[in-house]
Amino acid sequence: MTNKEVEIQRQYYAQTAELYDDMHICKEQEHILALHLLAAYIEFHQIHSILDVGAGTGRTMLWLKNRFPDLIIKGIEPVAALREQAHYKGLSPNDLLDGDAYQLPFDDGSFDLVCEFAVLHHVREPEKVIREMSRVASKMICISDCNFMGQGAVPLRLLKFVIFSLGLWRIADWFKTKGKGYTISEGDGLAYSYSIYQSLPTLRQYWQELRLISTGGDSDRKIGQIISAAHLLVIGCR
Repeated sequence: MTNKEVEIQRQYYAQTAELYDDMHICKEQEHILALHLLAAYIEFHQIHSILDVGAGTGRTMLWLKNRFPDLIIKGIEPVAALREQAHYKGLSPNDLLDGDAYQLPFDDGSFDLVCEFAVLHHVREPEKVIREMSRVASKMICISDCNFMGQGAVPLRLLKFVIFSLGLWRIADWFKTKGKGYTISEGDGLAYSYSIYQSLPTLRQYWQELRLISTGGDSDRKIGQIISAAHLLVIGCR
């Protein structure tokens, strides 16, 4: 990310920090569903420690602490205004730290599980984040994020899928964003075009078992998950 892009993101979160939860909690049902699904994996795989990357105002951390009070749960968040909101809600500065997803300040295998919720479409190089998450995780990785090929009307989704399959998505996105590579919206700030399917090759380098679960969209359609799921939960296990 360029310094300009970082500054745009930081300004957006600083301006919306106090209202951030109210702005997103009702609109992000896909991530709430993903949390409930993740809880089953935590119990089944006997997870004892979790790192939340890009923890924001601490909603995921607090949900997990309430559900699993005996777990060790840490988070990193680079935006001070969001960390302040999390600390106000009761998260300790020792649990929610300042940190960079590109360079996680932890040793290899420090946590049983490393997760992210709606972070990868806000970074220019999501594969670097996934590599760092995979380095720090010893048992499992969890990614809850978007799939641009599952968004929009069905003809548009089909067109996106064809462009992606031909390896031309970066070129198409360059034209779409007029060379910037990102878009800015009132509800999501600065965001990049992203699909979890773009990250599967990287994930397969680190995780023997991958499970993709649709958490948003119209995946009951018989047109395939890749163009029907607007949001997906990916669980990787070793």
